[in-house]
Amino acid sequence: MLKAARSLFYAPGTNGQGSNETTSTMKSIDWEKITRPYTSFQQYASRRSVVYGTKGVVACSQPLAAEAGLEILRKGGNAADAAVAVSAALNVTEPSSCGLGGDGFCLFYDARTKEVNALNGSGRSPEKLNIDYVRERGITGPRIPSHDLNSVTVPGCAGLWVDTVEAFGTFKIADVLDPAIQLAEEGVPVSEIHSGAWQQSEKAIKEASPDGNEMLLNGRAPLPGELMTFPTLAQTFREIATHGRDGFYKGRIAEEIVKLVKSKGGVMELEDLAKHKTDFVKPIKYTYKNEITVYECPPNGQGITALIALGILEQLEARGLVKPLDEMVHNSAEYLHTLIEALRLAFADSLWYVSDPDKNKLPIQELLGKEYLTQRAKLFDPSRATRFDHGSPVTSSDTVYFTVTDKWGNACSFIQSNYAGFGTGAIPHGCGFTLQNRGSCFMLEKGHPNVLEGGKRPYHTIIPALVTRHNELFMTYGVMGGFMQPQGHVQVLLNVLRGFNVQAALDAPRFCIDAEPIGYEGFTTKVFLEEGISPDIVDELRGLGHHVEYLTGSSRAQFGRGQIIQKRPDPNGRLIWAAGSDPRADGHAVPQI
Repeated sequence: MLKAARSLFYAPGTNGQGSNETTSTMKSIDWEKITRPYTSFQQYASRRSVVYGTKGVVACSQPLAAEAGLEILRKGGNAADAAVAVSAALNVTEPSSCGLGGDGFCLFYDARTKEVNALNGSGRSPEKLNIDYVRERGITGPRIPSHDLNSVTVPGCAGLWVDTVEAFGTFKIADVLDPAIQLAEEGVPVSEIHSGAWQQSEKAIKEASPDGNEMLLNGRAPLPGELMTFPTLAQTFREIATHGRDGFYKGRIAEEIVKLVKSKGGVMELEDLAKHKTDFVKPIKYTYKNEITVYECPPNGQGITALIALGILEQLEARGLVKPLDEMVHNSAEYLHTLIEALRLAFADSLWYVSDPDKNKLPIQELLGKEYLTQRAKLFDPSRATRFDHGSPVTSSDTVYFTVTDKWGNACSFIQSNYAGFGTGAIPHGCGFTLQNRGSCFMLEKGHPNVLEGGKRPYHTIIPALVTRHNELFMTYGVMGGFMQPQGHVQVLLNVLRGFNVQAALDAPRFCIDAEPIGYEGFTTKVFLEEGISPDIVDELRGLGHHVEYLTGSSRAQFGRGQIIQKRPDPNGRLIWAAGSDPRADGHAVPQI
């Protein structure tokens, strides 16, 4: 029995198929396989099973935050209302990953209009900040250090909450924030994985600002099961509930943010916060094998990385450069090499081009064009790993992702982050949250599209995703975790298209390219493989020239934490949701009754 289970875990059988109009050799996606009723646990001996519901569903990394979303759904709120309730509750239940001092992005599928809407809730650098000022402070590297408060950009999360509810919700922001206020005042027991992250950041929180105790328990990081209350955060919530955007971007909270940043050599002004706005943007998309359309938020987010990689994989098959992915053994050396190289090509482009579209004209359509993707696919070498430079398409972690659906068929794909754990760890006096260090994603190289400038949004790693088929919702999903996110989007989506159920698609072991920029030239060629991929594969990939590290235990956090809710077919036309939640996190998926 054990031998059989191991073989299922390492070599999980058959998968789905694909199509493309550019060649008759491409197979169409086997929708009968994907949409038929799931069999028990499918390919992987999962410790979790798929969660089903006929009304709303919440999938997130913390159970109490999921309950906050369910409370709003039960009261008649929709997916957007519930998503903001979850977002606020996660500030209390998982501040090591997110908070009001950070940013967020949102995709909303409107079941009535069948449209996908996108909101960019990321903030800009202070107007007075520039490379010369940073260099004068003695910073010589390619990026602002994560502990330096000049890495603090204007927090966008509060504005995103208000704008999401006003644009797509049915409740008032005060009602949506009620569950989080209650959690902050009454306290929450700290979960295991989150406690570990807190303990790792204890020293940084103490040193970052005079008010570190607002995020500590008797001067230390809380242990699993210990109760944490957040009275100052509750007061911040109440000010937003009462005054909306102005409760955060003007008045006491804004003044405390500016006071703290300036005390540490920053140049942020009250005007920088007062003029912040959420951008309502058109999502970018890629239709894969003429069947499904994957939606991402446009740059300054890195969602385009996942779309480029999918396009390159499609062209590799269409041009006969590799055999169909469904004919490769899942997580074999052949399969992993193909995906790794496609993602390396995608990152080579996105790490150069992704920046603030208000400051640069970005060649988004050209990067996603079939002609350019074909050119990039031709750089693939099936026999060895290659280090790629960015192309020219024109001539001249720590994060929380969660998703919510409702009984009307709407879906909200939502993500928020402080960037690195607690961000800078610095807490504005009496506010109860830490300030992000997202400005560390700027490049300190003049001429680079993502160069540091005043009033500019940096390259952003956090990306929600949503998938439709013929304009009908197919699934809402995401994988959190820095530069792992587009890699997780590709791997999990391809797992689903192979016929994995949504829980197995998350459980399956992953790889992660170390794509974080290390200098002006790009990123390393290191690849991490997760425990569960056969150790023999490590040797095969090394033979192809990959620099492989095999990660086990708690180091598996490198591979991100995902959530999925999929709309399942029903012969009688009823609404059925199937949801999964990543076992690498503390949370779960839970349906509304």
